[in-house]
Amino acid sequence: MKHQFIYCLFALLFSYNCSNVSEDDLIDSTPIVEVVTYQSHVKSIIDNNCISCHSNPPVNGAPIALTTYDEVKSAIENNDLISRISSDDLSFVMPFGGPRLPQNLIDIVIQWEADGLLEN
Repeated sequence: MKHQFIYCLFALLFSYNCSNVSEDDLIDSTPIVEVVTYQSHVKSIIDNNCISCHSNPPVNGAPIALTTYDEVKSAIENNDLISRISSDDLSFVMPFGGPRLPQNLIDIVIQWEADGLLEN
């Protein structure tokens, strides 16, 4: 009986520690150490988070398409794309009406600009 109590206590403590995961634990905050390119890093971010409105032609009131390298590069250089995805203002932030992108994805886009907006 004493051993059963110890096993139950151990199991309870073990399951508590394994299930206590915060959202921050799920976000990869590993610094980017390689050169960021559109094809290898940024395209998937745009495709997964922006294309539903910024298609060609744009829908839902989106002013520009973000379907090609040149369009995304132009949005960084001329349309304040980084300010839009980095904003905490829900009336300004992209994706519009949705939650702000996770910081690790924003950091990849920022790093892409710092690395020279390379395509490949």
